[in-house]
Amino acid sequence: MMAPRDSAATRRKLLEAGRAEFAEHGIAGGRIDRIAESAGVNKERVYGHFGSKEKLFQTVLEAVKAEHAATLPTPDEDVGEWVGRLFDSHAANRTMVRLMMWEALYFEDRPLPDDTARADVYASKVLALARSAGVEPDSAAAMTLLCLLGLGTWPFAMPQMARLVIGPRALTPAGRAELRAHIVAMANAAAAGAVGARGAAGAAEAPGASAAAGASATEDGTPDSNESVGR
Repeated sequence: MMAPRDSAATRRKLLEAGRAEFAEHGIAGGRIDRIAESAGVNKERVYGHFGSKEKLFQTVLEAVKAEHAATLPTPDEDVGEWVGRLFDSHAANRTMVRLMMWEALYFEDRPLPDDTARADVYASKVLALARSAGVEPDSAAAMTLLCLLGLGTWPFAMPQMARLVIGPRALTPAGRAELRAHIVAMANAAAAGAVGARGAAGAAEAPGASAAAGASATEDGTPDSNESVGR
């Protein structure tokens, strides 16, 4: 029987080898035999520790996401800076972006193995964002969060697009700093705009607003009896 220390060391080596393999080749293209060879173990050890290639991928992704989350504040502290820190994290290490893109290609719109748990994590971020904006944590807040995530992630998911749109400067340290500042400003404006749009919508729906907008007067100056508050 393998000693617990040896088992833990083997698992750690397999996770490290799996991270490199899946970041490069994805789930479908990743090879168990290459992962085992890189880890210096028999490939049966992979199945003994993780059960399947998909489960190994999900374990690798969970570990990468945990590392990523540990570097970030929550959206309720400072929305712009939160997006800026998201940008910084992806700039320092593109592994998570690559793994998430491979996952999207593999599963497409099918449920993920850990759908519920991951949805709960994002729900907590929606709640934090809504609290910071003083709005309800509803679908509008969720869509705002999705857009903010895109602001901090897209330049690293599609670096060739950043280069083509902005020019080669986008890939230099100075260009990246300029892009970060622009993204932070856009994130703050987007969050403020989302709140402003809600306020405008609420005012339009408030009692009396439709009456004021729809009321008409007769020739002698008295309100038309056909106009009503509920119209």
